[in-house]
Amino acid sequence: MFFCFDGDAAGRRAGWRALESVLPRMKDGRQAFFLFLPDGEDPDTIVRKEGREGFDARLQQATPLSQFFFDELTREVNMGTLDGKARLAERAKPMLAQIPDGAFGDLMKQQLTTLTGLGAKPSASAQPSRQPQRAVAPAQRRSLVRAAIAILLQQPSLAMTLEGHHFTGLRLPGIELLTELLTLVEQRPDISTGALLEHFEGREEQESLHKLAAQTLPGDEAMWTQELHDAVAQLEKQLLMQRLDELQAKQSQQGLDDTDKYELRELLKARSTLRF
Repeated sequence: MFFCFDGDAAGRRAGWRALESVLPRMKDGRQAFFLFLPDGEDPDTIVRKEGREGFDARLQQATPLSQFFFDELTREVNMGTLDGKARLAERAKPMLAQIPDGAFGDLMKQQLTTLTGLGAKPSASAQPSRQPQRAVAPAQRRSLVRAAIAILLQQPSLAMTLEGHHFTGLRLPGIELLTELLTLVEQRPDISTGALLEHFEGREEQESLHKLAAQTLPGDEAMWTQELHDAVAQLEKQLLMQRLDELQAKQSQQGLDDTDKYELRELLKARSTLRF
């Protein structure tokens, strides 16, 4: 989605209000761009002066939500001081908490850490003797979807070790993006990380995917394969439970037809065999 505003102070304030309203809806896969027009201009006048192609060219240069967010917040503070960095963190954290769970929200928070240093890991020399046990905690807190996406970006061919994936329709942030990545690799088994990233060029998630691809994952290919398989298995289980909840709610509200009853019986049987 694109937001167009005047380039003056009032227009930027209106743009900021639009950003605040859209943050809670920025699940993975959604895009938002901000275009600030010359004073006194609007889309109609730009099209009349520059033509449709001229306006489209301006849209291509629109500012992504992530950049607009940090540009506006850092504009008002002195990032050369600790007080300024603290003020940035205080303003940004409540807003970033509104973003749905997923890679986009994680990377926005990571960018805040980069800018302020708050939440950054201490250097190796400053780690206490218990560091090896504590270091695994961040990996444990990663969402299943984000973990699977990170692995696919590091080693796309691992998608071919899966015997399919059956979690389409699961209502979790990032599911559509993960499904798209898996489908791309299935269609092009030899696709490289670079080619995967090129597929998302110009899209809102491009920056987040580039940052994920640049990270160094702990472990080796065998560990990544196991983690990917475990993540997909858990997502498939969550879809089963989601469908069970839907059918049981329907049963209590309006009853089930024969097809629904059969599906419910099969899902209950399947659930009894699952280990969570």
